[in-house]
Amino acid sequence: MGAKEDIIAALTADGEFELAEDVATGYPMRVYKNAPRSLRDVFVATSVHADRTHAIYGDEALTFADLHAKAASLAHYLLDEGVRKGDRVGIAMRNYPEWIVGFWACQAIGAVVVALNAWWTAAELVLTLEDSEPKALIVDGERLERLLQLPAAAVPPRLIVARRGGAPAEGRDLADVVALGADRLPAAVIEPEDLSTILYTSGTTGRSKGAVATHRNHVTNLMNTLLSRAVTMRMMGVPDGAPSPQVATLHTLPFFHIGGITSMYVGAATGVKMALMYRWNPAEAVELVEKHGLQSVSGVPIVVRQLLETASASGKTLGSLMSVAAGGAPVPPELIRRIASQVGARASPGCAYGLTETTATVIKNDGEDYLANPGSIGRPVPTADIRVVDDEGRDVAPGEVGEIWCRGPNVNVGYWANPEATQASFGGGWFKSGDLGYQDADGLYYVVDRKKDIIIRGGENVYCAEVEAAILEHPRIRDAAVIGLPDAVYGEQVAAVLQIEPGADPGAVERELAEDLVRRLARFKIPVSYRITDQELPRTASGKLLKREIRTSFFELA
Repeated sequence: MGAKEDIIAALTADGEFELAEDVATGYPMRVYKNAPRSLRDVFVATSVHADRTHAIYGDEALTFADLHAKAASLAHYLLDEGVRKGDRVGIAMRNYPEWIVGFWACQAIGAVVVALNAWWTAAELVLTLEDSEPKALIVDGERLERLLQLPAAAVPPRLIVARRGGAPAEGRDLADVVALGADRLPAAVIEPEDLSTILYTSGTTGRSKGAVATHRNHVTNLMNTLLSRAVTMRMMGVPDGAPSPQVATLHTLPFFHIGGITSMYVGAATGVKMALMYRWNPAEAVELVEKHGLQSVSGVPIVVRQLLETASASGKTLGSLMSVAAGGAPVPPELIRRIASQVGARASPGCAYGLTETTATVIKNDGEDYLANPGSIGRPVPTADIRVVDDEGRDVAPGEVGEIWCRGPNVNVGYWANPEATQASFGGGWFKSGDLGYQDADGLYYVVDRKKDIIIRGGENVYCAEVEAAILEHPRIRDAAVIGLPDAVYGEQVAAVLQIEPGADPGAVERELAEDLVRRLARFKIPVSYRITDQELPRTASGKLLKREIRTSFFELA
């Protein structure tokens, strides 16, 4: 074993990160013996950071003491309104400090957070609300106006509104709720297998699926992250338990993503100060790093690239940064080299592989390993088992490409109210990722393609079937194929080939479709390029679109 592997083995043998075997699920899992039992317990422990600032938003600052008082008040209010353990509570807003308050209030009483994509249209929101049936909804003013476009039956009976602005006077203001001034959290007993969150992923059939995570899933993810940090400290020669100053980070990931939620609770557990932004703005991000001396940033590749490019163009050194990580989409080796050259040896680069269904990271590459093998996603975290299998579910040899399967205490329990999809993806004890990859002779893993028909645009998953279904609502379009085009900024862009009915005006169809899709889909899902034909699109004998042939024929891409 190498030095890093030796350190991991030592840390997981006993103490805080000791691993034990658990067979409660019917198959052996490695779990952290001394981990907190729930995210509630994690939150309670953060009271030791009471005087620290936890979140910065513009000129506002939220201390840990403020967070505890506000979360306690909201938790009591939710209980008074009839929300109980296991009930769903939706959160739909920008990355405001109130998102953090709402999340912890729900975790404290055992309510299940339904994290709603703030970019969704009213039509996309209604499907998710009908599926999850939240008893309450915490929203900002922008989302409230969108919700009020929905049928009354789709809107949860209890609305709690943050930063209402000019939105209608529906629901209860969150500011009034948190001003109630509760002294402490309400009593509750939360078990590791109790449900914690539902995060929706776009469905390959055009309908979103709610990935259900337990408290154990999230706590395992937290412990994996803390272990990784402990390993780094030992490799740097820092004594165990040595005091360290508060870390300040730039938070770029939306809280409704698994990466955003992970950053939130890891940051809370470690007493981090987070700088939040209304929306991604690279110039503002550079100023935040410089103004607050931020030491860490992570985001999808486009965010990291724009941060570095903007800093370079403005003559800023980002001298405080000690960690720069990219993930959520394929990371070009060129970007890894740029991180190393621009921020220098002081900044440890890293990437992580994981999905919503695996509660974020199951394979990780960082530090010197990352620089030496920039095309690899790395090695599994200590709690994760990884297989690479063929179409029959048989393990393939090292170097051979197959589908990546994952197992462990960080893998979700399934999809909300969707037993068929749960069995298809989680059946047999392994989560089938839909990603194609391989393991090399040194044990490093690589992703080479996606088995699922999805496009990753700037870290956002766009499922082709969902977009195709929306396109086919147009009466003059007979068939549609959605594909991804390479893009230097976003990684991929959405494109579509449309078969229109004979005699239809291509220009008119494209204009009408553009207007229609704005109402049906979030903007990142809408194609930026079209090819229009009146000929049938190529399909297999079983009726499947021949996407590779379509890419070649219509966009001259191999």
